[in-house]
This record gives sequence, C-alpha cells and structure tokens, in this order.
Amino acid sequence: MQPASAKWYDRRDYVFIEFCVEDSKDVNVNFEKSKLTFSCLGGSDNFKHLNEIDLFHCIDPNDSKHKRTDRSILCCLRKGESGQSWPRLTKERAKLNWLSVDFNNWKDWEDDSDEDMSNFDRFSEVSYFKCILLSLPVHFCVVNLIWF
Repeated sequence: MQPASAKWYDRRDYVFIEFCVEDSKDVNVNFEKSKLTFSCLGGSDNFKHLNEIDLFHCIDPNDSKHKRTDRSILCCLRKGESGQSWPRLTKERAKLNWLSVDFNNWKDWEDDSDEDMSNFDRFSEVSYFKCILLSLPVHFCVVNLIWF
C-alpha cells in the first residue's frame, strides 16, 4: 500500500485536490473537519492506495465533495472560513513526495470567482464534456489554419 500522487490548488472558498489514479475502483473519501482520508484500488493490478492528510485549516465536511473519472479523483473541500488563504495543504511543513501544487489551476485572489464550483458541479453532465472535447480541437485547428 502506498499513497496516490496528488496535486492541489487553493481558491477563495474551496481547496481542490486531484488524486491521480487511473482506472480507480472502490474509491473512499472521508472528509473530517481537519482531516481527509482517501483510499482506492488503482490500475490494472488493483494496487491499494491510501492517503491521510491533516489539513492546514478546517473544512466543512458536509459541503465537501468528490468526483471520480477514469484518470483521477477530484476532491472539492469547502473551506471552514471563506477567503482564508492556504499557503500549503497540510498542517505539517514537511514536503510530501506524493503531493505537488497544481500551478496550472492556481489563480490570484483578485481573479477568483465562483465559476470553479459551477464547473465542478457540471462534471457529470455529458453535454459539458462534449462541449469541452469538441470545441477545443476545432478552435485549435482554426487557430492553426490562420497561422499557417
């Protein structure tokens, strides 16, 4: 058993953690006020993963959620105190080799909006995925045609 690799980022009202486990099964996410426990079986060999995180600040466990995809499990933790910055995910300052900051999704506070939560709620909508998957390549192709 080993921890799953994970990326995290901070927003005004939420903290997002993505556990990078492909083909996960038996996913269990337990939200507590100051702790998150994640476990699953992953990959073709059904390897057991377990992560226990003592969180930097308190969260609202009743308003925290997770969504499983074929490639990862995204957890959305509702902050106990909205607008409070988290300089790190864990209570301890120790560097965890399985945890990294997701700089691709990190935003400055002044650019923050509630669109993150609305996008999180839309993950389950098939039409939302179609929009993302179909519109991006077309847009990319159009841009490339203009440049060439």
